[in-house]
Amino acid sequence: MNTIRELAVVTGASSGIGFELAKLCVIEGYDIITVANEPEIHTAAEKLAAEGTRITAVEADLAEKSGVDKLMAAIDADSRPVELLFANAGSGLGEGFLDRDFKEIEHVLHTNITGTLDVLHRIGMQMRARGRGRILITGSIAGFVPGSFQAVYNASKAFLNNFSFALRNELKDSGVTVTCLMPGPTDTEFFERADIADTPLGEMKKDDPAFVARIGFDAMMEGEGDVVSGWKNKLQSVIANVTPSEMLAEQHRKMAEPDQHKPA
Repeated sequence: MNTIRELAVVTGASSGIGFELAKLCVIEGYDIITVANEPEIHTAAEKLAAEGTRITAVEADLAEKSGVDKLMAAIDADSRPVELLFANAGSGLGEGFLDRDFKEIEHVLHTNITGTLDVLHRIGMQMRARGRGRILITGSIAGFVPGSFQAVYNASKAFLNNFSFALRNELKDSGVTVTCLMPGPTDTEFFERADIADTPLGEMKKDDPAFVARIGFDAMMEGEGDVVSGWKNKLQSVIANVTPSEMLAEQHRKMAEPDQHKPA
């Protein structure tokens, strides 16, 4: 007798934490729909392919409504309900707020907040109607710190951290769980893409994305509200909650301000 496999959706799955989350879905026996805004999502899907696993790769920019529409069309075409949703897509941006083109700023906001909320809203309504489903939102310990020279990114993660707890509370009697994964610096392409690879923040030792993904995956499956990956990040989050914001902003400046390696 054939058993119908359950469906998972992973956004931002071409590399890093998202790719590792997708890999865990394969290991745990889920079929998956992966999405990212770059052609590498198809290469990632080929790497994930395993016997008995159906993987649908969607190349779409979730910062655009048309990108979310494209993802939802792929989900509708599959005809199975989404059991697991990993809202992981995100974009970073370094340098000073006034030194970046506002279109770049908008893209970060539309990716990290608007597009993520659109996906959560559409799939979340389906889950609530069924009375079943699990959601993992990738926030960050960056959301605890005013991010000088990374201001938009940190603020967007603060939004997601906060939002996840509110959504979890709203859905507490629905059969749908919401978990927020809050990693620290992780060894992904994020730092190069955000133009902060040559700052002290970009050069510091980072966590293995597979390690981070496993912590988030397990926390989601156990229905936990939030999880910070790694004891150092847990300590930093505790310290951040009792440190004045002005001091945190100055500390972040020392880590993220560009051109620190240039001679005086």
